[in-house]
Amino acid sequence: MNTKSLDKSTWMNYLDRFSKVAGACSAEVEVAGLDIGDQIEAEWLTLTGISYDPNDDIIAIEMESEDDKSVEHLIHRPLELVVQEDTGGVESITVVDADGRKQIVRLKKALLLPAP
Repeated sequence: MNTKSLDKSTWMNYLDRFSKVAGACSAEVEVAGLDIGDQIEAEWLTLTGISYDPNDDIIAIEMESEDDKSVEHLIHRPLELVVQEDTGGVESITVVDADGRKQIVRLKKALLLPAP
């Protein structure tokens, strides 16, 4: 397993590439912090994309429920983005926000990204 922290200047491009191949993969979002413990925010919903807006400094995780309702998880003032991969591709993306909380997006099936 390979874990790498991405430079903030590459986040928008990386997440755009990721979202183009994400298709309709299943994912869950867990938020972990000393002040809140571990909480599942979204459990195995269809991931439709992850994006970074450098102007507002926000990462948006877009998902859909089984009844086609949109679910959006916003991460304000992200400080770090870490990608965990294995030979099959991306397994999870972890974002650390300004409050020190980890927002962990786990994929049910690893997602292979094409070379940039």
